Amino acid sequence: MIENTTAGGESFADLFEKQTREMKEGEVVQGIVTLVDDDHVQVDVGFKSEGLIDSWEFMDDDARMLVRVGDQVDVLVEEIEDDSGRIVLSKEKADRLKIWDDISKAYEADQPVDGVILSRVKGGLAVDIGVKAFLPGSQVDLRPVRNLESVIGEKLAFKIIKFNKRRGNIVLSRRALLEKEREKLRETTLETLSEGQIVDGVIKNITDYGAFIDLGGIDGLLHVTDMSWGRVNHPSELFKVGDEIKVKVLRFDPESERVSLGLKQIQPDPWRDAAMRYPVGKRLTGKVVSLTDYGAFVELEAGIEGLVHVSEMSWTKRVKHPSKLVNIGDQVESVVLDVDEHNRKISLGMKQIEPNPWSVIEEKYPINTHVRGTIRNITNFGIFVGLEEGVDGLVHVSDISWTEQIKHPSEKYNKGDEVEAVVLKIDRENEKFSLGIKQLTANPWDGIKRKYPVGSEISGEITSVTDFGAFVKLEEGIEGLIYSAELSADKVEKPSDVVAAGQTVTALVTRVDPVDQKISLSIRALTNKEERAALKRLAAEQAASQTTTLGDLLKEKLGKKAEE
Repeated sequence: MIENTTAGGESFADLFEKQTREMKEGEVVQGIVTLVDDDHVQVDVGFKSEGLIDSWEFMDDDARMLVRVGDQVDVLVEEIEDDSGRIVLSKEKADRLKIWDDISKAYEADQPVDGVILSRVKGGLAVDIGVKAFLPGSQVDLRPVRNLESVIGEKLAFKIIKFNKRRGNIVLSRRALLEKEREKLRETTLETLSEGQIVDGVIKNITDYGAFIDLGGIDGLLHVTDMSWGRVNHPSELFKVGDEIKVKVLRFDPESERVSLGLKQIQPDPWRDAAMRYPVGKRLTGKVVSLTDYGAFVELEAGIEGLVHVSEMSWTKRVKHPSKLVNIGDQVESVVLDVDEHNRKISLGMKQIEPNPWSVIEEKYPINTHVRGTIRNITNFGIFVGLEEGVDGLVHVSDISWTEQIKHPSEKYNKGDEVEAVVLKIDRENEKFSLGIKQLTANPWDGIKRKYPVGSEISGEITSVTDFGAFVKLEEGIEGLIYSAELSADKVEKPSDVVAAGQTVTALVTRVDPVDQKISLSIRALTNKEERAALKRLAAEQAASQTTTLGDLLKEKLGKKAEE
């Protein structure tokens, strides 16, 4: 047997003898390793026989033996004497009892213990602190952890909040330790925090309106409007929970412990000297970042956006909404129209990239030019003819025909029809283009006065009868009017009592007005020699003087009789 002494000078023989007298089952005693082989470790605890313990109780996780002959070890006395007269010992149970004792001491002293999170169990996690303990899900962190599996395998410190050795029940809390640490940090932070200070923090939570930053025991709000000089649609575009960040303290209320933070305030204001960097007339390329009913916002640089108003998008197109021309994310070219540094506004124009087609429209389409185009739109007052992209000409209903009475252009044309017309007028300032179709041919009324001179006798078919007279067809598109008083030498109450549609009549031409396109006829004058003679003289004078107001001259010649 190996002879040795304790630190107090007492021999192990004496110690063993003393232990044997005091030894009880279920107690932990000290022993000396006397033999180590593949299957057993022999330990002498001063009993009349030595105890044999399975080798695995002295091995680590990699099956390496941790003791050798002569080492002093603590073992549990399971049975003082078994059937063979040997003492039954256990190293593993002695270690477990020692761990429970250490845990008990830590619990009583309110000291933390280290442990490794093993697995997820119902309601929380299993933790190895030498023995298995329970960590409730609510006690894992300061805030609820949605994915408990994410912390499996981590070695952390815990506080024992419940301990029952008899039942083998241990409940842990990591949150209690974190709260204690956070409180210490909070006190330190509150003592040193001041407005204008630049501090380090960690993104703790992200919302639609901003991010909460942990400054060390106290949270501050970084509002979305204070994150960047540029446009931020959502804080998650810039940050994620756990990011480390430097921020500036904008406002701090020690009483309420509210802290407002800013990130963009650490960077230079991009609007400073913006007018110098973006002079009026400068061509730029930027990204469309937002669309509204009235225009598109284009990002020129981080923090600088310009507005392209819908009226500045195209020279020729009537843009009802910006989305008809551009989409968010598009790269567009524009020209700086105006810069207002004070109000942080830049006005841009897209149409100014190209020359205004209306500036050369007069040179391209001189007056009286014949043009061809497709009918793009029909209204009650005329038709719009497309000549080129964004340039339409209007043919007014009065310029469709010299002779036809057109109530609505759709009577003659359909959308998509190709037509020929003559350029009548161009209003470049108001971007209006007037065309005429009837001007493609000569005005038949230009020769009417020669063809139907005053005093001449004509014959024609009555096309319609009205309350005030009857219309007579002289030729295609040309009609004359016989007023009621001129239908007969007798007084006429109703024209329909004297004439009817389809009837052929003979009458004298009494007045021709090519401007208003009117011809006045008279049946009564055929039988009145004096009136007929007066009409001949009037025609001769008219031919000499080129007078067009024949009605007035007729009144002068015939006096009251003509007025009747």
